[in-house]
Amino acid sequence: MLRPERMSKVSVTGSRAVMDDVIETVHELNLVHLSDYDGSWEGFEQGNPIEGADDASEKLVTVRSLESILDIDEEDAGPSRIVTDEALEDELQSVREEVNELDDRRSELEDELRDVEDRLDSIKPFADLGIDLDLLSGYETLQVAVGEADEAEVRSALADADSIAEFGTFSGGNAVAVFAYPEDSADEDVLDELLVGVDFASLDVPDAQGSPEEYVEELEHERQKLESKLDSVENELENVKLDTASFLLAAEEKLTIDVQKAEAPLNFATTENAFVAEGWIPTERYTELTTALGETVGDRVEVDELERASYDAHEAHGPEDPDANEVAADGGTTMDGDQPPVVQDNPGAVKPFELLVETINRPKYFEFDPTVVLFLTFPAFFGFMIGDLGYGLLYLGIGYWLYSSFDNDAIKSLGGIALWAGGFTALFGILYGEIFGLHLVGEYLWGGHPPIHKGLQPVDAEYALSWMVISILAGLLHMTVGYVFDFVENLAHDPVDAVLESGSWVLLFAGIWTWIFSRQASGKKPDFLFTAFNGEPFKFGFSGFSPEIGTLGLVIGGIGLLLYVASEVKHLGGPGLVIGVLESLSVLSDALSYTRIAAVLLAKAGMAFVVNLLFFGVYVVEHGHGGAEWHFMLNHGPQYVLEHHEEASIMFPGLMHSGIAGLVGGLLVLVIGHLLVLALGITSAGLQAVRLEYVEFFGKFYEGGGEEYEPFGHDRTYTTQD
Repeated sequence: MLRPERMSKVSVTGSRAVMDDVIETVHELNLVHLSDYDGSWEGFEQGNPIEGADDASEKLVTVRSLESILDIDEEDAGPSRIVTDEALEDELQSVREEVNELDDRRSELEDELRDVEDRLDSIKPFADLGIDLDLLSGYETLQVAVGEADEAEVRSALADADSIAEFGTFSGGNAVAVFAYPEDSADEDVLDELLVGVDFASLDVPDAQGSPEEYVEELEHERQKLESKLDSVENELENVKLDTASFLLAAEEKLTIDVQKAEAPLNFATTENAFVAEGWIPTERYTELTTALGETVGDRVEVDELERASYDAHEAHGPEDPDANEVAADGGTTMDGDQPPVVQDNPGAVKPFELLVETINRPKYFEFDPTVVLFLTFPAFFGFMIGDLGYGLLYLGIGYWLYSSFDNDAIKSLGGIALWAGGFTALFGILYGEIFGLHLVGEYLWGGHPPIHKGLQPVDAEYALSWMVISILAGLLHMTVGYVFDFVENLAHDPVDAVLESGSWVLLFAGIWTWIFSRQASGKKPDFLFTAFNGEPFKFGFSGFSPEIGTLGLVIGGIGLLLYVASEVKHLGGPGLVIGVLESLSVLSDALSYTRIAAVLLAKAGMAFVVNLLFFGVYVVEHGHGGAEWHFMLNHGPQYVLEHHEEASIMFPGLMHSGIAGLVGGLLVLVIGHLLVLALGITSAGLQAVRLEYVEFFGKFYEGGGEEYEPFGHDRTYTTQD
């Protein structure tokens, strides 16, 4: 799980006479991740595509264009079928002609329809006016303007103008028609000039005669006819889609395979008589490759395992020339210095969490795959922060819906992550005794005394402080795993670097935090560090390490600091001394970053509490030791509580106890409020958990940038060879 599948670099060498058979066999295996020939071998050239590659590519473009026009997707596929070259020649040509003709007709009708709708939009304001179109133009001395404006503003502007002798306005809807007779001395465009000062959106008078209402009816009738014709064409296209979808999907798959096979020689090194192809395969399937090629072409090809990729990056690619061509065990030279592709080797339950890793980057072949650690920690962090049976069940439902309702791998992975996060949320909800922020689970399952509390109430405040401590301890363990991964990765290459760069941090974290949890200088440290596991609230009998162990911790931390500073000086010279000392302070900040777990826990608990407070109401009971206990008024109102609990005081009476209107409004607040908490659980708890993984954990050892394993081949879905 922590390492990808072991990969081997293989070479297939043979006569050009059997190259086509080799390509066919390797493609059917869907096994070899081909390496590109870089042209570096003397006497070898890059291979040329097999004859027919261009024709297959053109047909593939045609098929995909037809699928786009017909809006065909995988759901339209019928049973798998055999597609012959003859069927492609004849049927594809027939389908293309029919679809292109219908698509052209559809485009023409859509253009005509847009033109009619544009004309309708332009004539409708004139129909609102109710004035014949021929009355709005053609005057020698009368000036006319039509536009959208406020009629009162227009009349006011014209009335104040000395250049207008007489005028009249007519309005309908938002449109205003203005008729003005200018003074003899006025300019020809006096009306337009006056309307510039008014919010007047001018409208062009359509080139038509008669009543605009009749013109509107005419255009609407024309639109109906065009829409009817367009519907007919759409129906014809739909029928063609139903008739040809299965063929086109199968044709696309066949042509994709044909193009892959035809272009495969572009990856080969070739001479006039021979070829060499290289690529990566999972090591355990090497025998499968040799057997299949032996059955197909016998001894006319030679298959060699050039190298079995090491998980040590420095062993596979030396530091002197990391991109140099590899030397095979038999003395041959590989054609390409590429890294092995990555096949992450995780069981089914862990598989969805690969999405979170690949969001940053796919792990390199030589790196530890952190997916299993995310599987173990992310749901636990998330569930601990939300910790509610009701929310957990909803997350489980959302996860199941995403996982079962979608074929997209990314969405299914999100569903799997949500299932695990929801399961842990429900589990912690049971331990906290809460369902939608109410303590009903604690009452009925645990008799009013659940194993743990969130620490939101004053009476349980010691839990809140304990969660801060536990968050830090979880962070120290989490980050130490990251440093151990980095230590192991560097150990085989250079033990000194492993100790200086990774071991130093392990010692630094262990030493400094051992001292912090020791009783040495305890007066300067928060008391809850020593009481959290000594009865308040957990009775583990730990009240801090002894001063002697604290001194030992300082010594260990000091050694770690010296090792890390030595590492920085080794790489950076003199400035590394200052940089190393400053960066060592992250031994505190990185660990304290995990206290966000406890902070989000209290924040989400507080939000759920407020939602329930508004609806149910809360009364407070003060205890003699100074703590206060809050209770929701689920069964009785404020008056009952005050009469039966003398020591109680009302924090908030609750909308459900405020009459019918309050009850209805309160239900709305209750539902929307809890949905908001549910959503914010993803954006706060989810994002904070992801941040801890990416920044605090990945940052200790992970780089990413691995190449995806993409074997030469194609998984048939729509075609069959039988």
